[in-house]
Amino acid sequence: MIKAFDNELYLREQASYIRERMQRFHGRLYLEFGGKLLNDFHAARVLPGYDPNVKIRLLKELERDAEILLCIHAGAIEQRKIRADYGITYDADAMKLIDDLGEWGLSVSAVVITRWEGQAQARAFKTKLENRGLRVYLHAPTKGYPNDPDLIVSEQGYGANPRIETSKPLVVVTGPGPGSGKMASCLSQVYHDHKLGINAMYAKFETFPIWNLALEHPVNIAYEAATLDLKDRNLIDPFHAAATGLSSVNYNRDVESFPILAAILKRITGDAQAYRSPTEMGVNRAGFAIVDDEAVREAARQEVVRRYLRCASEYIMGAADGEALKKAESLLAELGITAEYRRVVPAARSAAAQAQEDAAEHPDDPGAKGIDAVYCGAALELPDGGIATGKNSKLLHAATAAILNGAKAMAALPEPIHLLSPIVIESIARFKGDVLRRKSASLDVDEALIALSISAALNPMVQACIDRLPELRGCQMHLTHIPTPGDEAGLRKLGINLTSDAAFASKRLFVE
Repeated sequence: MIKAFDNELYLREQASYIRERMQRFHGRLYLEFGGKLLNDFHAARVLPGYDPNVKIRLLKELERDAEILLCIHAGAIEQRKIRADYGITYDADAMKLIDDLGEWGLSVSAVVITRWEGQAQARAFKTKLENRGLRVYLHAPTKGYPNDPDLIVSEQGYGANPRIETSKPLVVVTGPGPGSGKMASCLSQVYHDHKLGINAMYAKFETFPIWNLALEHPVNIAYEAATLDLKDRNLIDPFHAAATGLSSVNYNRDVESFPILAAILKRITGDAQAYRSPTEMGVNRAGFAIVDDEAVREAARQEVVRRYLRCASEYIMGAADGEALKKAESLLAELGITAEYRRVVPAARSAAAQAQEDAAEHPDDPGAKGIDAVYCGAALELPDGGIATGKNSKLLHAATAAILNGAKAMAALPEPIHLLSPIVIESIARFKGDVLRRKSASLDVDEALIALSISAALNPMVQACIDRLPELRGCQMHLTHIPTPGDEAGLRKLGINLTSDAAFASKRLFVE
């Protein structure tokens, strides 16, 4: 792995800058934490060497002065909105975040359910948290927002929210996903503190886009690719250019909301010059820790391809609209690359073509295709840069075959050796068909990992392969079809960065 980002430099620079911001306002600072607090794998992909948990390490550095509030949108709870990266709902992700912070020795002082309108699922979530000893606050939609600053900054606006009791000079406000109400909660708190005579101010921490990189830098283009659903668009911050004469990058939502935000802060604090631009409002220092710009550019190009492929798959499943897909295509064109720029894409497609050729040579063997399946290929880039491929069969999914072949290659085992005995695979397949009544008998990745762990007790070669599996974390894989739930779950557990072509693995509408 090329180290293009210096985490220690970043921690020193970022912690110092946040402390400087705290001292500037001589009071309490409410810091909105955008993006992922934990497991920021997007940042790790586009900034090689970036520690996905470096922001938690930053909080540990500031721990003596900081406490954490967690915001979650009541509508996201009610609609059972799913986090695509974890495959869990937003309320489950909020509880996971609280647990994960606890494992780092950090606690959440309170949870804020925002845009509360009495939703049943949100009410149940509130009860669940309170029964576990957590403080929960309810914030209704802010009256007058965004067009009436006088109503917003009044007892009918922010004043209608209960004040959250805090004790530290730095209050980090985070939440699962965008639109969780973090900014509104921060500003509501600033309002209440000033009413009590406590000097307080707001600032924003967000890693992307990186303001001191060029607008057309691939890292900033990768941010647009990562926010296709939000339709975010990078631009030069016009307020910063007017105030300082300097060029900096921001994105449309922050630029569009800045005038109203500046008006709100002026009404609360009386300081018309607290921030002259969205860039000044931010505290991000990630750009100063990049130590290999070319490596970062290459990683960001790969991420844009990855996001395009994901969007194309989501489009045919109805989870993304045509506008998002067109934007993804335009970002590829802007970088002058295609999907094949990702090495595993042509390798996987070649494996699928080979599966079809093999079937044509043996027309009497139904092979992988059977009644419902299609010919599928998978390609896995190994830590040493080699590529292992796999194709589907009556016994194994294509992704499963690629994982097994990759494990053998890393353990330096000969290709003909079977890690899973055909007898064992056939036994599992019969169990799936005869007992579980599953339509497909072939093993997905999740099932194969369990079978491998059992086989390892009897076969040291299998154990040697299992010992190498952790090395696949962060590696790249491509499938010529949308993965089944079992493939996706298994690959997620291994930490593999997966993409797929926008094609279904079966003619069946319902896939187990």
